[in-house]
Amino acid sequence: MIKTMFAAAIAAGVSLAAVSAQAQTYPERSITIVVPFAAGGPTDTVTRLVAEPMSAALGQQVIVQNVAGAGGTLAAGQVAAAEPDGYTILMHHIGMSTAPSLYSALPYDPVEDFEHIGLVTEVPMTIIGRKDLEPTTLAELVEYVKTNGETVTYANAGIGAASHLCGLLFMSATETTPTEVPYQGTGPAMTDLIGGQVDFLCDQTTNTTGQIQGGEVKAYAVTSADRLPTLPDLETTAEGGLDMEVTVWHGLYAPAGTPDEIVQKLSEALQTALADQGVIDKFADLGTTPVAQEDATPEAHLETLTSQIELWKPIIEAAGVQPQ
Repeated sequence: MIKTMFAAAIAAGVSLAAVSAQAQTYPERSITIVVPFAAGGPTDTVTRLVAEPMSAALGQQVIVQNVAGAGGTLAAGQVAAAEPDGYTILMHHIGMSTAPSLYSALPYDPVEDFEHIGLVTEVPMTIIGRKDLEPTTLAELVEYVKTNGETVTYANAGIGAASHLCGLLFMSATETTPTEVPYQGTGPAMTDLIGGQVDFLCDQTTNTTGQIQGGEVKAYAVTSADRLPTLPDLETTAEGGLDMEVTVWHGLYAPAGTPDEIVQKLSEALQTALADQGVIDKFADLGTTPVAQEDATPEAHLETLTSQIELWKPIIEAAGVQPQ
């Protein structure tokens, strides 16, 4: 019995030593950030902006891989099941906090099955329409949707996507029921909106600012408390008479069990990336800013996630959304 216990203790010690050695030499090869949505979408844009300076900080290439499907849960499930060695991590947005309420058989727990590396940015959203849509103001758009009901089409990037959540809030705030048209990502939804195949969309500024400035779509409002420096003429939802404010936060995740030393290295690389002036400038062009350095930490990320899970649960239930 004593020999067995001694052997177990030795094995545990060897295992811990191996983990410690792995953490000290990390990273020794390229790191993959999995994005749970299509290329060209807002989460993809945010990820690619921070990947390059993170590569420089870590001394290894950071690769972005898009794994779209199932409202972001497919990619999240893959990363949760990945080897906890710091070489496969996840960039996800507010959807990590709403997934427990949207899916009845979620293959992972957003809190327990991940190590939380840090928050990245908090992005406002914009309500936009095809450029030949009749209404010219937010108030007119609300009246238009109320009058035309299900004949009005509302695009989103699928269940759990930020554009889907924004749509739920819009319908709840306006007591309307436009016809939802889900896509496999915001990129395809934007393409059809510009092409006039759908009527309107609510999406992150990281994906809409360029189209608004280029006159490819008609902009109605931004969902933040204040107007944006990049879109100073675009009124807020509050200014347009709509009680609807929402921003979309993004965060980095590693599989549960990833050594603390590796999580810390990733968090420090993220903080370095978010302090990069090039990243700050590019984020500003897209209508957003990096989070404060103290929020790009595991502790702040976990606190935000758990509080947001509790925040969104009653909102989703009140909207009458049935878990998938």
